[in-house]
Amino acid sequence: MTSEEIKTLLLDKATLVDPIGKTLKFDLGDRTLFVDGTGEMNEIIEKDADADCTVVISPKNFTKLIAGELNPFSAMMTGKLKIKGDKGVAMKLIQFV
Repeated sequence: MTSEEIKTLLLDKATLVDPIGKTLKFDLGDRTLFVDGTGEMNEIIEKDADADCTVVISPKNFTKLIAGELNPFSAMMTGKLKIKGDKGVAMKLIQFV
């Protein structure tokens, strides 16, 4: 999956749910996607900025996570997904999958 397809998939999911009320960053190694949920809707921006929560995950596992093929809890328990910062914000990630 290309970088643009990953961003589009996340954007499609993020616009279907209520704003998360905080910021969330996906660290995919070679790129970063930033979810700004502090406004009227969740915005997806390609930038590396400080966030309330950072999720570190490989691009392959990120694609599986957003597509609903990877359970976020099992991914965290097996080390495929790491959370830094406000874990409450990470819990809102479940809305995206």
